[in-house]
Amino acid sequence: MRSFPLPIALTARLSPVVVLAVAGWALTSGPFAATPDAEPQAREKTENKSASAPSTSAASKTYSDAPAPCDSVSSATVKSLVPGAKTAGKEIPSTDTNVRRTCSWNALKGYDYRWLDVSFEITDSDEAAQKSYQGRVEDKSGGGDVPGLGDAGYSVVNLTTEDGQKTREGVVLAQVSNALVVVTYNGSDFETKEAPSSDEINKGAIKAAKEAVAALEDGQNS
Repeated sequence: MRSFPLPIALTARLSPVVVLAVAGWALTSGPFAATPDAEPQAREKTENKSASAPSTSAASKTYSDAPAPCDSVSSATVKSLVPGAKTAGKEIPSTDTNVRRTCSWNALKGYDYRWLDVSFEITDSDEAAQKSYQGRVEDKSGGGDVPGLGDAGYSVVNLTTEDGQKTREGVVLAQVSNALVVVTYNGSDFETKEAPSSDEINKGAIKAAKEAVAALEDGQNS
Protein backbone atom coordinates (compact mmCIF):
# COMPACT_ATOMS: atom_id res chain seq x y z
CA MET A 1 0.00 0.00 0.00
CA ARG A 2 1.33 3.42 -0.90
CA SER A 3 2.23 5.88 1.82
CA PHE A 4 0.48 9.22 1.69
CA PRO A 5 1.63 12.24 3.76
CA LEU A 6 -1.05 13.78 5.95
CA PRO A 7 -1.95 17.42 5.31
CA ILE A 8 -0.26 19.75 7.76
CA ALA A 9 -3.67 21.15 8.76
CA LEU A 10 -4.73 17.73 10.10
CA THR A 11 -1.65 17.24 12.30
CA ALA A 12 -1.36 20.68 13.89
CA ARG A 13 -4.89 21.79 14.67
CA LEU A 14 -5.06 21.53 18.41
CA SER A 15 -4.10 24.26 20.77
CA PRO A 16 -5.36 24.01 24.33
CA VAL A 17 -7.36 27.00 25.40
CA VAL A 18 -7.46 28.03 29.01
CA VAL A 19 -10.68 29.57 30.18
CA LEU A 20 -9.87 31.97 33.03
CA ALA A 21 -12.62 32.36 35.57
CA VAL A 22 -12.90 34.75 38.51
CA ALA A 23 -15.67 34.19 41.04
CA GLY A 24 -17.34 36.99 42.91
CA TRP A 25 -18.53 36.91 46.53
CA ALA A 26 -21.37 38.99 47.87
CA LEU A 27 -22.29 39.60 51.51
CA THR A 28 -25.81 40.55 52.46
CA SER A 29 -27.53 41.54 55.66
CA GLY A 30 -31.06 42.48 56.56
CA PRO A 31 -32.30 45.52 58.50
CA PHE A 32 -32.31 45.39 62.25
CA ALA A 33 -34.68 47.41 64.41
CA ALA A 34 -33.32 48.82 67.67
CA THR A 35 -34.43 51.21 70.36
CA PRO A 36 -32.34 54.38 70.86
CA ASP A 37 -30.81 53.03 74.12
CA ALA A 38 -29.75 49.73 72.47
CA GLU A 39 -28.64 51.12 69.08
CA PRO A 40 -24.84 50.88 69.52
CA GLN A 41 -25.07 47.32 70.84
CA ALA A 42 -27.48 46.24 68.10
CA ARG A 43 -25.22 47.74 65.42
CA GLU A 44 -22.22 45.83 66.80
CA LYS A 45 -24.13 42.53 66.78
CA THR A 46 -25.32 43.17 63.23
CA GLU A 47 -21.80 43.88 61.95
CA ASN A 48 -20.40 40.77 63.63
CA LYS A 49 -23.15 38.60 62.16
CA SER A 50 -22.68 40.02 58.67
CA ALA A 51 -18.92 39.53 58.80
CA SER A 52 -19.04 35.93 60.00
CA ALA A 53 -22.03 34.47 58.14
CA PRO A 54 -21.42 33.12 54.58
CA SER A 55 -23.59 34.57 51.85
CA THR A 56 -26.55 32.49 50.68
CA SER A 57 -26.91 34.52 47.51
CA ALA A 58 -23.49 33.73 46.02
CA ALA A 59 -24.03 32.05 42.63
CA SER A 60 -23.11 28.37 42.43
CA LYS A 61 -21.81 26.72 39.27
CA THR A 62 -23.60 23.67 37.90
CA TYR A 63 -20.29 22.19 36.69
CA SER A 64 -17.14 22.88 38.70
CA ASP A 65 -14.69 20.85 36.63
CA ALA A 66 -14.39 19.14 33.25
CA PRO A 67 -15.19 15.41 33.00
CA ALA A 68 -12.86 12.81 31.50
CA PRO A 69 -13.28 13.38 27.74
CA CYS A 70 -11.98 9.99 26.62
CA ASP A 71 -14.83 8.31 28.51
CA SER A 72 -17.50 10.58 27.02
CA VAL A 73 -17.99 8.69 23.72
CA SER A 74 -18.81 4.98 23.55
CA SER A 75 -16.41 2.46 22.03
CA ALA A 76 -19.05 1.58 19.45
CA THR A 77 -19.27 5.20 18.32
CA VAL A 78 -15.48 5.53 18.11
CA LYS A 79 -15.27 2.37 15.98
CA SER A 80 -18.02 3.69 13.71
CA LEU A 81 -16.67 7.22 13.27
CA VAL A 82 -12.92 6.51 13.36
CA PRO A 83 -12.32 2.99 11.96
CA GLY A 84 -9.01 1.58 13.12
CA ALA A 85 -8.54 4.00 16.02
CA LYS A 86 -7.80 2.86 19.57
CA THR A 87 -11.09 3.27 21.41
CA ALA A 88 -9.33 4.53 24.55
CA GLY A 89 -8.41 7.75 22.76
CA LYS A 90 -5.62 10.13 23.73
CA GLU A 91 -6.15 13.06 26.08
CA ILE A 92 -4.46 16.26 24.93
CA PRO A 93 -2.28 17.99 27.57
CA SER A 94 -3.97 21.03 29.11
CA THR A 95 -2.60 23.80 31.29
CA ASP A 96 -5.66 23.51 33.55
CA THR A 97 -7.65 20.28 33.42
CA ASN A 98 -10.30 21.74 35.74
CA VAL A 99 -11.49 24.13 33.04
CA ARG A 100 -10.60 22.39 29.76
CA ARG A 101 -10.06 18.76 28.74
CA THR A 102 -9.85 17.30 25.22
CA CYS A 103 -9.66 13.74 23.90
CA SER A 104 -8.61 12.87 20.36
CA TRP A 105 -9.06 9.80 18.16
CA ASN A 106 -7.55 9.49 14.68
CA ALA A 107 -6.66 6.71 12.29
CA LEU A 108 -5.87 5.91 8.68
CA LYS A 109 -7.59 2.73 7.49
CA GLY A 110 -6.66 1.90 3.94
CA TYR A 111 -6.79 5.30 2.30
CA ASP A 112 -9.55 6.72 4.51
CA TYR A 113 -8.52 9.07 7.29
CA ARG A 114 -10.75 10.19 10.17
CA TRP A 115 -10.15 12.50 13.14
CA LEU A 116 -12.45 13.12 16.11
CA ASP A 117 -11.95 15.54 18.99
CA VAL A 118 -14.22 16.00 22.02
CA SER A 119 -13.62 18.94 24.37
CA PHE A 120 -15.20 20.13 27.60
CA GLU A 121 -14.75 23.70 28.78
CA ILE A 122 -15.95 25.00 32.15
CA THR A 123 -16.72 28.70 32.56
CA ASP A 124 -17.55 30.73 35.66
CA SER A 125 -21.26 31.12 34.95
CA ASP A 126 -24.10 30.29 32.59
CA GLU A 127 -23.84 33.83 31.20
CA ALA A 128 -20.12 33.41 30.44
CA ALA A 129 -20.76 30.10 28.67
CA GLN A 130 -23.60 31.62 26.66
CA LYS A 131 -21.42 34.55 25.60
CA SER A 132 -18.59 32.24 24.52
CA TYR A 133 -21.04 30.00 22.66
CA GLN A 134 -22.57 32.91 20.75
CA GLY A 135 -19.15 34.27 19.83
CA ARG A 136 -18.06 30.95 18.37
CA VAL A 137 -21.29 30.54 16.43
CA GLU A 138 -20.66 33.95 14.87
CA ASP A 139 -17.09 32.93 13.96
CA LYS A 140 -18.33 29.72 12.33
CA SER A 141 -21.26 31.10 10.37
CA GLY A 142 -23.08 29.08 7.72
CA GLY A 143 -24.28 26.25 9.94
CA GLY A 144 -27.54 25.63 11.78
CA ASP A 145 -29.07 24.92 15.16
CA VAL A 146 -29.18 21.40 16.61
CA PRO A 147 -32.47 21.08 18.53
CA GLY A 148 -32.37 19.22 21.84
CA LEU A 149 -28.59 19.45 22.26
CA GLY A 150 -27.94 20.97 25.68
CA ASP A 151 -29.32 24.46 26.33
CA ALA A 152 -28.18 25.47 22.84
CA GLY A 153 -26.64 23.46 20.00
CA TYR A 154 -25.09 24.38 16.65
CA SER A 155 -23.33 22.51 13.84
CA VAL A 156 -21.41 23.60 10.76
CA VAL A 157 -19.53 21.69 8.04
CA ASN A 158 -16.81 23.10 5.79
CA LEU A 159 -14.71 21.76 2.92
CA THR A 160 -11.04 22.69 2.53
CA THR A 161 -8.46 21.74 -0.12
CA GLU A 162 -4.71 21.55 0.47
CA ASP A 163 -2.29 20.38 -2.23
CA GLY A 164 -5.23 18.93 -4.16
CA GLN A 165 -6.45 16.90 -1.17
CA LYS A 166 -9.98 17.66 0.03
CA THR A 167 -10.90 17.48 3.71
CA ARG A 168 -14.39 17.94 5.10
CA GLU A 169 -14.70 19.02 8.73
CA GLY A 170 -17.73 19.32 10.99
CA VAL A 171 -17.85 21.28 14.25
CA VAL A 172 -20.65 20.93 16.79
CA LEU A 173 -21.00 23.34 19.72
CA ALA A 174 -23.24 22.84 22.74
CA GLN A 175 -23.84 25.00 25.78
CA VAL A 176 -24.94 23.16 28.92
CA SER A 177 -25.36 25.58 31.85
CA ASN A 178 -21.84 26.92 32.53
CA ALA A 179 -20.13 24.27 30.37
CA LEU A 180 -19.31 24.11 26.67
CA VAL A 181 -18.98 20.92 24.64
CA VAL A 182 -17.03 21.19 21.38
CA VAL A 183 -16.81 18.30 18.90
CA THR A 184 -14.65 18.36 15.77
CA TYR A 185 -14.88 15.56 13.21
CA ASN A 186 -13.17 15.43 9.82
CA GLY A 187 -12.14 13.03 7.10
CA SER A 188 -10.27 12.58 3.82
CA ASP A 189 -9.76 9.87 1.17
CA PHE A 190 -6.09 9.86 0.19
CA GLU A 191 -6.64 7.62 -2.83
CA THR A 192 -9.28 9.69 -4.60
CA LYS A 193 -8.25 12.95 -2.89
CA GLU A 194 -11.94 13.47 -2.18
CA ALA A 195 -13.67 13.95 1.18
CA PRO A 196 -16.63 12.26 2.90
CA SER A 197 -20.06 13.76 2.28
CA SER A 198 -21.35 16.66 4.36
CA ASP A 199 -24.16 14.44 5.63
CA GLU A 200 -21.75 11.77 6.89
CA ILE A 201 -19.52 14.28 8.69
CA ASN A 202 -22.39 16.29 10.14
CA LYS A 203 -24.28 13.26 11.47
CA GLY A 204 -21.10 11.79 12.94
CA ALA A 205 -20.19 15.00 14.75
CA ILE A 206 -23.72 15.40 16.15
CA LYS A 207 -23.79 11.77 17.34
CA ALA A 208 -20.53 12.26 19.25
CA ALA A 209 -21.77 15.58 20.67
CA LYS A 210 -24.98 14.03 21.99
CA GLU A 211 -23.01 11.33 23.79
CA ALA A 212 -20.59 13.91 25.21
CA VAL A 213 -23.44 16.10 26.52
CA ALA A 214 -25.08 13.05 28.09
CA ALA A 215 -21.78 12.10 29.77
CA LEU A 216 -21.46 15.63 31.17
CA GLU A 217 -24.99 15.60 32.56
CA ASP A 218 -24.69 12.05 33.93
CA GLY A 219 -21.50 13.00 35.75
CA GLN A 220 -23.33 15.87 37.45
CA ASN A 221 -26.21 13.61 38.54
CA SER A 222 -24.05 10.74 39.79
